[in-house]
Amino acid sequence: MHTSQSPDRLYLNTVDRMHLEMTLLQILSVLLLPGAWGQINSNTFGVVVEAKNITLPEGSKAVLPCHSPRMVWTQDRLKDRQRVVHWDLVRSSPEYSVERVLDMSPGARERVYNSINKGRISLPDTAFTDGNFSLIIDNVVATDKGVYTCNLHHHYCQIHQSIKIQLNVTKSARKEKRYWDGERTVFVVMLGKSVVLPCVNRRSLWREGLQEDQQQVAHWDFQPPGVRPDRADRLVDLYASGERRDYGPRFGASKMSVEEDAFTLGDFSLSIADLRPVFKGLYSCHLHHHYCGLHERRIYRLNVGPAVPPAPTTAPRVFQNDVPEQRTVQEVEGPRVVNVILPEQRGYFVQHMGYFLATFLLLAFIVVAVIVVTRRRKKRGLEYDIRRYERGTVISGGEISLECTELRTCNQEPTNSESTDYKNNILKERDMSKDCNMDFDGKLWK
Repeated sequence: MHTSQSPDRLYLNTVDRMHLEMTLLQILSVLLLPGAWGQINSNTFGVVVEAKNITLPEGSKAVLPCHSPRMVWTQDRLKDRQRVVHWDLVRSSPEYSVERVLDMSPGARERVYNSINKGRISLPDTAFTDGNFSLIIDNVVATDKGVYTCNLHHHYCQIHQSIKIQLNVTKSARKEKRYWDGERTVFVVMLGKSVVLPCVNRRSLWREGLQEDQQQVAHWDFQPPGVRPDRADRLVDLYASGERRDYGPRFGASKMSVEEDAFTLGDFSLSIADLRPVFKGLYSCHLHHHYCGLHERRIYRLNVGPAVPPAPTTAPRVFQNDVPEQRTVQEVEGPRVVNVILPEQRGYFVQHMGYFLATFLLLAFIVVAVIVVTRRRKKRGLEYDIRRYERGTVISGGEISLECTELRTCNQEPTNSESTDYKNNILKERDMSKDCNMDFDGKLWK
């Protein structure tokens, strides 16, 4: 039987699932960003843009890069033209078309593009003060149907946002409603009524902020090994107004430095001269632009290795005992032969052993094949001789079954009583008996 869970239980399950997902994300962050091991829980400092491990020898110079073109400081005297809002309408019937409804900037009034909409469509006058850019439509008509897009542009901060809302028109009061179709919010409004299409963004950058040079800040922090992130040492603070604050003896001794024109070029790289083991640790560059809502962080783990030995610059000294004696007799030295024996690797021995085994197996296969073929041929010859012998031998009973259809009869002529013809008759009988035997043998083999 299906039982529905209570809302409290569903809420607890959702919270547990969110905690599990956050734990998994932290584990992945530790694995993917080895340079941010010590600062995984400090999420209030901004978004980590870059994390690297850097190892340099002792005594060398290190440059930890920190570039951001969005932090370039320019005196924005045209703030009214940097922030713009405009509404667009996309119609699908009777044919697809895109139409600009109106636009507005802080230093100018709203501009309506279609004369039919003048006095009927408007924006709140306090849009750039409270961040409410909702579109107000009075006396809705059938041609107002379509997809409306609220576009917010901040050209100086390079921010562009869009919000889409679909407006449908009906003649029945019962069909009026507001719902989400999976992509956008849908308003179903009755003809002749008024509607407000919401577009609200209350971030400080859409409203009049403070002076620009007080909103851009950059600072470097140093975290020695074994020190928690909240106890990291502040190295330097940089402000777009030109103010600079150095902390600790490192900057005082000119061991570390940041260029003076950092906000002009957007380059906040930290240079460390004459590296020492005490400089080993975690360095982080923080960039804040409060007016644009920018908070970025770059982390570098710096390791200091052993110093590189200097290269010899002077020639070696030659002592008197090292000077060879002059030879009085000119001697001709023969060529010197040096035998170098390189140890063979295990792979070389295994490779040759494989060649030998393959050759041996091939020869064995050939010998076995020859023996098998020879035996088969001998066996076939023996069977043939046995069959031939069985055909030529007499059966044990002494009788041979033959099918003789014709037999030539040998008639012997009567012998004469004369003694002189006796020998001739004997010879004739022998010849006739030979002929009979030959015919008989032929019939037998047939």
